[in-house]
Amino acid sequence: MANLKLSLAITSNPRTWPIVDGRVKVDGIDFAKTVLGPAEMFWRQLSFAEFDVSEMSMSELMMITSRGDDRFVGIPVFTTRRFYHAGMLVRKAAKIAGPADLKGKRVGVPEYVQTAALWTRGVLESEFGIAPSDMTFFMERLPARSHAGAIGFKPPPGVTINQIPAENSIASMLLSGELDACMAYNRSPGLIDRSDVDLANHPDIRPLFPDPAAEGLRYLKKTGIYPINHGMVVKRAVYERHPWVVLNILKAFGEANDITDAERREHMAYHVETGLVPADYRKALAARIVQFGLKANRATLETAAKYSNQQGLTPRVMPLEELFAANALDS
Repeated sequence: MANLKLSLAITSNPRTWPIVDGRVKVDGIDFAKTVLGPAEMFWRQLSFAEFDVSEMSMSELMMITSRGDDRFVGIPVFTTRRFYHAGMLVRKAAKIAGPADLKGKRVGVPEYVQTAALWTRGVLESEFGIAPSDMTFFMERLPARSHAGAIGFKPPPGVTINQIPAENSIASMLLSGELDACMAYNRSPGLIDRSDVDLANHPDIRPLFPDPAAEGLRYLKKTGIYPINHGMVVKRAVYERHPWVVLNILKAFGEANDITDAERREHMAYHVETGLVPADYRKALAARIVQFGLKANRATLETAAKYSNQQGLTPRVMPLEELFAANALDS
């Protein structure tokens, strides 16, 4: 029997490389692969459903599903994770010594509804008592090519979101003093984004947390949560005709994850031998903390769903059973 031919949109990162470069193949499927940045991928998928299978923002999957848009079925493969709140940047002149000083500040964000921003706001509120309504937001992506525009998002009550004009960007406004801070900064100008300044190494900018890695480790130790950003989806029409594709994709990405983890451990061993990694980080990095499937990730996903509802992005806390394929719920 010939393999099923499907289109796949995927980002290029260590977790996906074995799929992208063909070292791992999906049983029964020949993928026509398109490698894209997430901003463009999600806009195209949300707007036009171009791809049979793609990565997808978990925040936006929860939002559209809560509204009755059931074009996509989730696959519990999670390709990107990070401690997003620890990546916030602030303008030194804004005198922001810590999260408490974000009250009343002007904060840039590429896309208010993106998962990285969802996590950042959620952790700021749950860990430091800073609610979204305490800040004024400025969104960079323009309505015609934003995820918010694609799904008809309107700001929740009490939250102010201003549009950054096309001639400006998060970077330009932060450096000019028109913004005080930014979350989920994306330095990759293209079809969707336009900031192109290396803010992380700019003399006028610094991290919100003096040691972002230490803050991420603190949060992980306290909560056990390593925030998930991207999941995977398959078109519902494909899933209903061929439900087996979900488990085959999950299996293949699990094999890719094994390869990636082995490579990471090799790199880790080198850094341990050379003493480049602080002792506290070595133990955390040595453990395998990226796994696919719902059992290993349920608490993290349910936290994201809770944050989404608290922030007014979804009218209720979305059950995972409504987001993911029925045949993957026990994975």
